Amino acid sequence: MSNILNKETVQSVIDIANLAGDAIMSIYNTDFDYELKDDNSPLTKADIASNQIIINELERMNPSYPILSEESSEIEFDERLQWDKYWLVDPLDGTKEFLKKNGEFTVNIAFIENNTPVFGVIRVPAKSVTYWGGNGIGSMKKIDGKEVEKINVSNIKSDKLKVISSRSHKNEILNLYLNKLGSVEEVNVGSSLKFCLLAEGKADFYPRLGPTSEWDTAAGEAILKFSGGYVLSDKGDKISYNSSESLLNPNFLASSNLKMIDEFLELYKKLNS
Repeated sequence: MSNILNKETVQSVIDIANLAGDAIMSIYNTDFDYELKDDNSPLTKADIASNQIIINELERMNPSYPILSEESSEIEFDERLQWDKYWLVDPLDGTKEFLKKNGEFTVNIAFIENNTPVFGVIRVPAKSVTYWGGNGIGSMKKIDGKEVEKINVSNIKSDKLKVISSRSHKNEILNLYLNKLGSVEEVNVGSSLKFCLLAEGKADFYPRLGPTSEWDTAAGEAILKFSGGYVLSDKGDKISYNSSESLLNPNFLASSNLKMIDEFLELYKKLNS
């Protein structure tokens, strides 16, 4: 178990995510504006406020670990290559959902060790719920005002496979795959909430056949893995974080069940051969 995963540090990171979520909600409940970044993705005051809180608090908590955040990611690969342990942050995942005011946006904080997420916290501020998971501690969920509950992926085989798709990212290839799978119940949800639904047994499968960045997935991957789930690339490999100059992920498949991923990969290969 990583030495970062002591009880005090875990609680501190949960508190930081909640604090960032409160800052986001204070802006969410106003008539806010936004601008577009160079990649045409939206940026709001909430992204900036959350980012500042998280970076300041993580540095205050433990200044020895570097921090890579979506809103401060201009760090040369030669420098990043030296990191064996670091924080990976998305201060507001699902900014499009934030702009739509549908509540499906999150704060993501992950700890990466040797290119893999070993701990992650996801705060869903509009729903007053926090998820976290780590190596040696399992995965948990806490609704504000209620007791912490341990979460696990679903092992129940149902007639209908519950497949998660993104509200903001759809493509024809994915629709073709869903048709090939047969009896499917499509679950639409934004941001890293997709991983949380898998981790708590409310969905079975999340194929992501489109662009994501490492800060989008790291916390969710940790929570899913330590609840008994899996995340593999469309080549069947584990995702390796901070291993190249690009911070984009490959297409990936997240699931409660490894057999489900294997079956999908077979279908994927046939449709792309």
